[in-house]
Amino acid sequence: MARKRRRRRWGSGSLFERGGRWWIRWREGSKRRSKSFASKDNAEAVLSKIVSAVERGEAGLPNEPRDAPTLGELAETWLARREKTHRAAADDRSRWRCHLKPMFGHMRPRELDAAKLRAFVETKLAAGLSPTTVGHCIRLLSTWFSDLIEAGHATSNPVASLPRSTRRLYRSKYDTASTPFLERPEDIRAVFLALPEPTATMFAVGALAGLRTGEVLGLSWPDVDLEGHRLHIRHQMQDGRLCGLKDDEPRIVPLLTSLLPILTAWRLKTGGEGLLFKPANMAKGGRPDLGSRAQFIRPHTLGHHLRAALKKCGLPGLTWYQATRHTFASQFVIGGGSIELLSKIMGHSSVLVTQHYSHLRVDLFGPKAFDAISVDLAAPAGAVVSLHPASTDSVPPGHTMATTRPDEAEAKTA
Repeated sequence: MARKRRRRRWGSGSLFERGGRWWIRWREGSKRRSKSFASKDNAEAVLSKIVSAVERGEAGLPNEPRDAPTLGELAETWLARREKTHRAAADDRSRWRCHLKPMFGHMRPRELDAAKLRAFVETKLAAGLSPTTVGHCIRLLSTWFSDLIEAGHATSNPVASLPRSTRRLYRSKYDTASTPFLERPEDIRAVFLALPEPTATMFAVGALAGLRTGEVLGLSWPDVDLEGHRLHIRHQMQDGRLCGLKDDEPRIVPLLTSLLPILTAWRLKTGGEGLLFKPANMAKGGRPDLGSRAQFIRPHTLGHHLRAALKKCGLPGLTWYQATRHTFASQFVIGGGSIELLSKIMGHSSVLVTQHYSHLRVDLFGPKAFDAISVDLAAPAGAVVSLHPASTDSVPPGHTMATTRPDEAEAKTA
């Protein structure tokens, strides 16, 4: 009687022979995986390691490159997740669909390397795409590959291996010193007086506190400490709703002396409850009118009022962002403010980002910039004496009389 084959315990995988090769089969989560080996000993050794790794919560075997899904298949899931966490998810999807997918969608993650990225950069630049947009595409790939490495679909980030010569190709050509802003304090005052309420007060908050447009629209009275001279920035308005800040980190902004009376008068006028700036359809108490969908003032309304005010004041056209946030940063630097402190006020991740807002023309530097290093490098002056006792009549035409300082003349006499 044949001996009955002993069954392996549950979860330890299975080992069997088929077609002259030894196969192992195991389960990872809800997926069943298998692999073949030439000898039984190798198959048993690998199966033992895989089962131990699975029990520890690790992956059994790395995915085979030929079995990995393409970037086009992986992109849809990743972009759908990104829509829930990133404010620029729509822009990222557009960059993938228009630029990245046609060149990389058919590739598998391990097939993308620095050479293919270089070809992508050169192709897009030759087609007339701006270096800034190309840079956004490359950085999007880098962020995505960090996620793919965590998921086990890739082993390295190809963007990290790009040489400096390739990175230089998509470096932005925009001159940050050319960004316009309100250059004189009297221009800020003129625009403020030319704007209707509540746009005028919103402009004052943006230009004198450096807040983003969404942060101004989402500002509430509990976040305004008039007695402590500070603003607590915790959320912003985006797509008609309150959400987290761009960098997800609340910050404290000092309430400048020039802004304090403006907000004090605005609190007395509005009652100091709910949002600082409510649309016209808001009912008393800060609740929206049920007959309207608008719960916040729309950004394009601010731009419309600003263009009219700039035209009335005879000033060049500016966007709301340039007239408020860029103006604040530039005036802060002109006034001698620290770039490190400005970075904290504006909520930037690093000082390098702040420098894009504070690059100024030489003619806008403050007086302190020209006297930062006080040292007199002028040559010492003294009485001029003649080296020759003869009169000046003996000097040939076209020649000048040699001169020296008194101390030099005394040395020669001694």
